[in-house]
Amino acid sequence: MQTKIWTGLLAGAALLATGAAVAPVAGAADVPVGPRDAYTRTELFFGTERPDGGAAVTAQEFEAFLDAEVTSRFPEGLTVEEGRGQYRDRFGVIERERSYHVVLLYPRGAARSSDVKIEEIRRRYDAAFQQEAVGRVDDSVRVAF
Repeated sequence: MQTKIWTGLLAGAALLATGAAVAPVAGAADVPVGPRDAYTRTELFFGTERPDGGAAVTAQEFEAFLDAEVTSRFPEGLTVEEGRGQYRDRFGVIERERSYHVVLLYPRGAARSSDVKIEEIRRRYDAAFQQEAVGRVDDSVRVAF
């Protein structure tokens, strides 16, 4: 199911990139598009396996970390998804693990203060759970709520 969704999204993106005509969605003209504000979208990737082979970070431990360190810094809201990830560790070994994907949206005007908060979250997770790193991706987006 997820593969079909991604395939459909990629196909739609390819059509738009080539300038091909896309048929409007029924009723789409009836939905007004309001103003959208400039925001930054930050995605964080939290692994759960410990490099020393110790017990993986549990769901309860991650929830507690999320409440204490992330929600406290971004109380306006966030999105959390549980998934499976993989990466090449510092020894060249492909590691596969349960992971958490956290998405934060914040006004671009708050980027500097948000950056400080995000880097503190990353540092604290690394220290608390002996992680090599917490992945981070930032992107400029337009948002309407």
